[in-house]
Amino acid sequence: MLYVWGGNSYGQLGTNNKTNACNPVMLNVPEMGRVSDIAALHYNHISAAVGNGGRVFMWGQCRGQSITSPTATPLAHLHEVLACYASSNVMHKPLILRADEELNILDCLRQAFDDSLTSDLTIQVEGKPIYVHKAVLKIRCQYFRAMLQEPWAENNQSVIEHDQFSYIVYKAFLNYLYTGEVDLPPENALELLDLANVYFENQLKRRCIQMIKQGITVLNVASLYSTALEYNAQELEEFCFKFALNHMTAVIQTENFAKLDEKILKIFIVKAAKAGVFKT
Repeated sequence: MLYVWGGNSYGQLGTNNKTNACNPVMLNVPEMGRVSDIAALHYNHISAAVGNGGRVFMWGQCRGQSITSPTATPLAHLHEVLACYASSNVMHKPLILRADEELNILDCLRQAFDDSLTSDLTIQVEGKPIYVHKAVLKIRCQYFRAMLQEPWAENNQSVIEHDQFSYIVYKAFLNYLYTGEVDLPPENALELLDLANVYFENQLKRRCIQMIKQGITVLNVASLYSTALEYNAQELEEFCFKFALNHMTAVIQTENFAKLDEKILKIFIVKAAKAGVFKT
């Protein structure tokens, strides 16, 4: 059911008259059937709705004329009513005009990743190939820049086998080099942080730390604190420490806290003491 109320000087309520309605009035239009979406624009005195079968109806001020009852249109989308019939014409989002449809360089790089037709290097992880380009890797990553120099280049090697990190994480890392985006579930962020640390990718480390911080809980904070110390990730270390202080009673009872290395545990206790946790 569709209810309407308010001003009706142009028939924008669809009640087949121009009488204002102070109280909600049910709009009964059998032809329109069940309504799945509606739109109305006060400034243009026009209304629209999507009925049965996706048919688009409009009523109100239509190009200077008053349409007082819902009328079917040949349009396919609701927002097209405001673009075609309203005065002035209104779009539901900015209209972008392009002189051509050529891809920019970032789009080209994004499409080139894992493209076997253009790649000149294959990296195999867990037996699965990832197709990349030596030039892109050397430009974007210090690790590859050093690895792909002489004398490695003299061997003209086209396939590299990698077994240090999982396929999903390594592919996400390579994709990051092409796009600057991290497309990876949060639960894999810790392994990606390990990779970023090994490959000296400081910006990627910061991205991983942000992902990890969003997933910290009482159960895993001790383990993440240990990892932060191992990778010298001071921002993550401080965040984990403060989180642990705020949930100290629950944290020290977890299995991960009990598994902390003796040296790390000592660091944590000393730091907690300085924070005044053990004052009586």
